[in-house]
Amino acid sequence: MMLWRSSVLIGSSIQATDGRIGSIADLLFEDEGWHLRWAVVDTGTWLPGRKVLLPTACLGSPQAGRDFPVGLTRRQVEESPAVDFDAPVSRQLEAGLYGHYGQTPYWDFGVVPAAGITGPAPLPLTDHPRRDPDLPDPDRPPGDPHLRSANEVAGYHIHASDGDIGHVEEFLVDCEAWVLRYVVVDTRNWWPGRKVLVGTKWFHAIDWRARRVSVDLTRAQVKASPDYDPTGAPARGYEEQLHAHYGLPPYWP
Repeated sequence: MMLWRSSVLIGSSIQATDGRIGSIADLLFEDEGWHLRWAVVDTGTWLPGRKVLLPTACLGSPQAGRDFPVGLTRRQVEESPAVDFDAPVSRQLEAGLYGHYGQTPYWDFGVVPAAGITGPAPLPLTDHPRRDPDLPDPDRPPGDPHLRSANEVAGYHIHASDGDIGHVEEFLVDCEAWVLRYVVVDTRNWWPGRKVLVGTKWFHAIDWRARRVSVDLTRAQVKASPDYDPTGAPARGYEEQLHAHYGLPPYWP
C-alpha cells in the first residue's frame, strides 16, 4: 500500500472510459471518520464552468503521470445530477448521485468501507461546545452527512497538550481504503524547517469554527519523532517507527 499526498491527488487528471473528463479540484471527507467520499472534478474546457462529484469508489488506482481511471463514460458524468457547491452536500443529493452512477452508497456498509478496512474512530466535534453527542444537531437536517473539504482544512492550527505545533499543510491518503491517514504538519512558526506527521485518529477534538485541531501529544514528543521526508511517500517501516515512538497502535492488521 502506498500513501499519496493530497496535494498530488488534487490536480490529477480523471480519465473516463472514452476520454478525459477533467481534474480533481478538491476532496470531500467525513468529519467523523476521515473517510474520503467524493472527488470534486473540474471539467475544464469539456463542460466549461461546471464541477461534478464522483464517488471515490468509482476511482481506480492512481497511474503514472497523475491519471485516475474511472469506470464511467463521459455521458454518465455529463448527465449526473447538478451540484450546488455553495451549499452543504445533503444525503438526498448523495443518494441521487450514487443511484445515477450505479454505486452502492457508503452508508449501506456502515462505518466500514467496502474494502473492508476500518478507518479512524469518530471524533468529538466542538462546533457546539459541550453539546451532548447523543442529542441531534439542531443546525443540520437529520441524516445529513458532515462532509469537509480537504482544501478548506489546510491551514488549520494544531495544538499539542502543551502548546501549538503548527498548522495543517496537507494529508496523506490511503487510496485503497480511501481514508486520510495522516496530517502533514508545517511547524515553521515553532520549529522552522521541519514537517512532521500526525495520525488523524490521534486527534481528540476538532473545533471547525475556530479552525483548530487538538492532539494528545506533547511538543517534546513531536520534536523527538522520526524524521519525515516530505518529498516521498513514507514506507511502512517509517510508519512502524512513528507509531512505536508515540506508543500508539497501528491502523493496519
